[in-house]
Amino acid sequence: MRNRTYAIFTDGFSNLPGQLLTSLDIRILPCTYFVDGEPVHYNGDIETFDSHTYYEGIRQGKVITTALVNTQSFLEHFRPCVEQGQDILYIGLSSGVSGTYQAAVMAAQELMEEFPECKIRTVDSCGAGLGVGLLSCRASDLRTEGKSLDEAADILEKEKLGLCEFFTVGSLEYLKRSGRVSAATAAIGSVLNIKPLLYGDYEGHIVSCAKPRGRKKAIAAILEKYQKLALHPENGRVFISHGDCPDEAQQLADQVCAIAQPKELIICPHEPFTGCHVGPGMLALFFMGTARLD
Repeated sequence: MRNRTYAIFTDGFSNLPGQLLTSLDIRILPCTYFVDGEPVHYNGDIETFDSHTYYEGIRQGKVITTALVNTQSFLEHFRPCVEQGQDILYIGLSSGVSGTYQAAVMAAQELMEEFPECKIRTVDSCGAGLGVGLLSCRASDLRTEGKSLDEAADILEKEKLGLCEFFTVGSLEYLKRSGRVSAATAAIGSVLNIKPLLYGDYEGHIVSCAKPRGRKKAIAAILEKYQKLALHPENGRVFISHGDCPDEAQQLADQVCAIAQPKELIICPHEPFTGCHVGPGMLALFFMGTARLD
């Protein structure tokens, strides 16, 4: 009988610090992005990411482009586990914003055909950044609780409907460049000092749910969503990421803790793959809620 233990995989889009990856036994796929055409290899540990240099480079006009994790990379990282008789649970970046998830699905299908005894479950987080990280941490919790691969994957498929990702940006210019908002919307927003409240919808697309004027009102709107939607805030994980604005990230964390001290709270720079789309000044709050939007 084959070994029915399973490995948990995610990738550098998950934004997690290496210490947490190690303690929860989550395996990471490295990724690559490009700065003015020069490749930068990222090992997936956000603590090794020089975020200030990255976001300062964006401010100075450096061009950041990204690449998906291809099927071959998934095969190279999944295969050793499969050959050792381990099953695999993969939690990936939203298929609504990247082709990486489909590459994982293709690799899983290929390996399961080659190794009929193996099972690989892939979960589309319909999220990004620390949203992927939250679900990956939850997967580790479920494995520790003794849930089987299928049980854990099925639970994640249900619970991801309550994955909350609310954020605001320093400038609409970067969202305009990535096609998230129109040039006209960006121009009007700049003139009116609109700092949209954005979130990840049920299909993993980034959409606006409010248009507060000014930075303070935008951050207040993020906190309001947390107060309305957080599921058991005193027992949950709360993750905060930022585009080189650590003081504001800490202030948001303090406000979250004033509502209820979460079981775990982590503040990280925002990862470099979606970071180029949201730009410097992005501030995001990730938590598990009753729904993605009230």
